[in-house]
Amino acid sequence: MPPAEHSQPGCPPEPEALRWTIDGLDLAGLAWGPQSGRPVLALHGWLDNALSFEALGPLLEGSRVVAVDLPGNGLSDHASADATYNLWDDLSHVHGLIDALGWRRCTLLGHSRGAIQSTLYTAAMPERVSALITLDALIPVPVADTEAPAQLGAFLKDRVRHANRAERIFAGPEDFAQRRAALGTRREAALRLAPRALEPVADGYRLRGDPRLSGASAIKLNAAQCAAFLDAIRAPTLCLWAEQGLSARGKGAADALLAAADRIAGVTHRDLPGDHHFHLDEAVAPLIAGEIEAFLAALDETSVA
Repeated sequence: MPPAEHSQPGCPPEPEALRWTIDGLDLAGLAWGPQSGRPVLALHGWLDNALSFEALGPLLEGSRVVAVDLPGNGLSDHASADATYNLWDDLSHVHGLIDALGWRRCTLLGHSRGAIQSTLYTAAMPERVSALITLDALIPVPVADTEAPAQLGAFLKDRVRHANRAERIFAGPEDFAQRRAALGTRREAALRLAPRALEPVADGYRLRGDPRLSGASAIKLNAAQCAAFLDAIRAPTLCLWAEQGLSARGKGAADALLAAADRIAGVTHRDLPGDHHFHLDEAVAPLIAGEIEAFLAALDETSVA
């Protein structure tokens, strides 16, 4: 495979490679910054991996940013054959990872699906989260209670379909990037994720990710449950939205996202240029880092006062 972009001239230095065993699974990750820095745990989005924070992580000076390949993604183990990939299934691994890192509390930084998982964890375990930072997502789209039977049926059908699916083989990183474009991921962002998403094999590059990640969830949260999670958040929260991201899907979508975020006491919103993977854009990552560092610095000043 060609060298990863982060190893080329002008790009950030190589991150530290880390591994842990959590709940019997071997998980891999990357880290930037000093061991003594502010603890920040970064959770990537759907079908992404720890390289999702390659552009942003090195810019958060004074922080120890640890990004994990969640189960089924990147260099981490797949979940066992009887396991599922519902949103909350990763949270026990997140909890175990915070313990393994020796952190009493940490800042959670999540993108997309990882942002939603960060929100759920922050609400459920407030004593472990000092601040919540979300990138272009916050909470799942609520599902009506009447849709529960159909949702469970879709999950059961997908379990069989994805378990029997043939391995995905790509000609190379460019082929992978073109396929990801169909899911709305910009080529440059997909290429940055490719070194941990693909594995060389005899006839090309195999997709490392677990096919079951693409299956339907068994159960989804309804509106009352989503509201309860948001109302339970006590940590200072920063929501960063991409101008061409989820909120660009229409005024209704934007209003729903803002209304959801406004349920969190004292939430801070910021809109920044870029698409859903704006944190992987070299031009936008410094803007995101600036917003995050200003937010965290303000918290430090408040705690001192």
